[in-house]
Amino acid sequence: MTNTLNRRLAGYTPAVLSLFRLVYGLMFAGYGSMILFGWPVASSHAVGFATWPGWYAGVIELATGLLIASGLFTRAAAFVASGAMAVAYFWMHQPRSLWPIGDAPAGNGGILAILFCFGFFLLVFTGPGSHSVDALRRARIKSSSR
Repeated sequence: MTNTLNRRLAGYTPAVLSLFRLVYGLMFAGYGSMILFGWPVASSHAVGFATWPGWYAGVIELATGLLIASGLFTRAAAFVASGAMAVAYFWMHQPRSLWPIGDAPAGNGGILAILFCFGFFLLVFTGPGSHSVDALRRARIKSSSR
């Protein structure tokens, strides 16, 4: 039974990977947009133009999130986004407390940074999936080289 299920689901892997990339990228871009523009919801704390590190984190989140969502330069953008979330965790969250689940004083509130970090790290190795700008570019290059 498990082998049958594995065979049936394996065919959907490229499309589901594309859906994962799209949703994760849009959520990440949403956090960047919130920091930079106060949209779609206002940020809990104001971040001034070009202030370190908040404004730059917002730029990275918005830019890499949109690249990842569209599937353009996915692996490179996911690498940068994963690194940004690792830095965010160790600079902002981990010093508060060791445990990432929950808010201070028991936890450090860093669970989203960890989830984004490892979700993007996965995309570095799996790529964008079958429905992406990267896949279209590969197909165009392949067809023009024939």
